[in-house]
Amino acid sequence: MFSLAAVPNKLVFLIGIILLIPGLLLLTMTFFPVIKAETIYQIQKTKPPVSAVTPANPDFNIYIPKINANAPVVKNVNPNISEIYQSALSQGVAHALGSALPNQPGNTFIFAHSAGNWYQANRYNAVFYLLNKLVVGDEIILTYLGNPRRYLVSKSQIVSASDLSYMAPSKTDLLTLMTCWPPGTTLKRLIVVAKPVN
Repeated sequence: MFSLAAVPNKLVFLIGIILLIPGLLLLTMTFFPVIKAETIYQIQKTKPPVSAVTPANPDFNIYIPKINANAPVVKNVNPNISEIYQSALSQGVAHALGSALPNQPGNTFIFAHSAGNWYQANRYNAVFYLLNKLVVGDEIILTYLGNPRRYLVSKSQIVSASDLSYMAPSKTDLLTLMTCWPPGTTLKRLIVVAKPVN
């Protein structure tokens, strides 16, 4: 026998399913680049890293063998204006305006924010998702104007989102990489500092 009391329960169930599907889709789209990058890393970590690779952009490029990150670097990007750096991150990772260039003494600061939402995510936002895998001694190759320069990681640290001390100029040559942490959020920052190999 048909019951009117069952209609609201079925309607609530149907509405719940309808809302659950977009929620799961949104979660999947948000964290897919992270899951993909981690899966590829886990599959490839048994293979030795390749130090020689063709740069994605010989004018300005970063290559991190351990995590197989090879991306163009967009020069002189203002890290304080979201529209500017999000546009740059659709083309590669970003070199912070005012920081040293690789052929200059000082601190070369490169960042790739993890997108805070799925519609900002693109393939370059995932470039630095695996920075947390880097340990002291890991290699980073920065190519500038066709000249590659090797760096070795000297430190990795998670800091608050308001800590800007790692962007400060330096009297010694440094390469500082930054991304948001945990991936897909803007809660904190993961900083990796590397020193050049002479």
